[in-house]
Amino acid sequence: MKGTIRQRLTVTVVLVSALTLVLLVSGFNLSLRSSLDGDADRLLDARAQAALESVSVQGGRVSVGESPDEGAPDSLVWVFSGNKAIETPRVGAELDDLARSLAGKGGGRAEDAATDTRLNALPIKEAGRQVGTVVSGVSLEPYEASASRALKASLILAGIMLVLIGVSTRIAVDRALRPVARMTSEAAAWSEHDLDRRFNESEPNDELTRLASTFDLMLDRMAHMLRHERNFTAEISHELRTPLAAISTEAELALNRERGSDEYRAALDRIHHRSLELNRILETLLEVARAESGSGAAEKCDVSAVVDSLLDSVASRAAAYGVEVRPPAGGRGIEAQLTEQTLERIVSPVLENALVFAAGSVTIRIDSTVREVIITVSDDGPGIDASESERVFEQGVRGSVQRNQAAPSGTGLGLPLARRLARAVGGEVKAGGGESRGVIVSLPAALDRDGH
Repeated sequence: MKGTIRQRLTVTVVLVSALTLVLLVSGFNLSLRSSLDGDADRLLDARAQAALESVSVQGGRVSVGESPDEGAPDSLVWVFSGNKAIETPRVGAELDDLARSLAGKGGGRAEDAATDTRLNALPIKEAGRQVGTVVSGVSLEPYEASASRALKASLILAGIMLVLIGVSTRIAVDRALRPVARMTSEAAAWSEHDLDRRFNESEPNDELTRLASTFDLMLDRMAHMLRHERNFTAEISHELRTPLAAISTEAELALNRERGSDEYRAALDRIHHRSLELNRILETLLEVARAESGSGAAEKCDVSAVVDSLLDSVASRAAAYGVEVRPPAGGRGIEAQLTEQTLERIVSPVLENALVFAAGSVTIRIDSTVREVIITVSDDGPGIDASESERVFEQGVRGSVQRNQAAPSGTGLGLPLARRLARAVGGEVKAGGGESRGVIVSLPAALDRDGH
């Protein structure tokens, strides 16, 4: 069925109502006709019994006394003595013949379609022997007229009710769908700049309010996705600005004046370092976007194997800084629920931060619980001041403690990106409190085959 929901609902209700009214009208009229037919039969029986009581029999001869219905214009009573009619009403020959036929049969009922009359015959007996017949009749015309009037009245009433049902249904559907029309017009008028507009702020209590609540949840997710897209674009432009500016500055300085080979080598080394940092930031941002959108692969990784790989990659840098990195004792065979690349991009900036602020050594510890894998990266440096335990995770913020003089200046993006990526996969990165002088990384433990 084509058309709008309003039209389809209205047509459906009208059709169902019409079918119901047809059944009700048919049932009522059939019941009424059956009742009228019964009334006619009871009247026939009563007339026949009354006529039978007025009949007397002597020696096989039938005689008729005064009948209670005698003289009534619609009284239809025949009295037969044997096959001879001794009492007949003033009617046409057709009814007389039909009455005589019933008398010949000794009883029964019959109808004359021409005059719309029903006859009923009762036997007159003497000593168990039939000596005559009483035939009574009744005109069915009044009953037929009553049934016809009832049919017409019920059809008119059904038609009026059907019109009223159609009008009331249209009004009710219009009122019921008015919120939907309002929601449609509002949604059409909203744009991506109206991220905080919602349909309904109250508790859902019916189908429409639950629909509005579902739409609001969908809009919340869409608004989150749009904000995430904008934030991601803004973060790329903001977080890549510093390393790009450093690369540009180093290249410009190298080209503006003559330098010695050692100075050129140092400048190229700084450019190379910044380009690697730029590439790492870009890859981490993309990994964050994949993790936050839920498109990352649900893989497991061996935590100790990834940490060992990271230690090998920073070995030369640790030696240049004069820092000893102690490999984790134990923690073998522990798995986390994330990819190796994601784990590397979370732990790598934490490890580099420890190298930069360590006095002489960095220690890594790997622990696990039923639900978490905990990686603690601590150093023997001054540690993170309690007042800065959260600020160091803000973009562009560097700790106030003294850095290793051999380490280049950072961008202040490593720890913020590590925390954001960890949170995107269900983990956390935070500064250690109490005796811990490093950073604690907690990540979801690997799930078994049953998802536990």
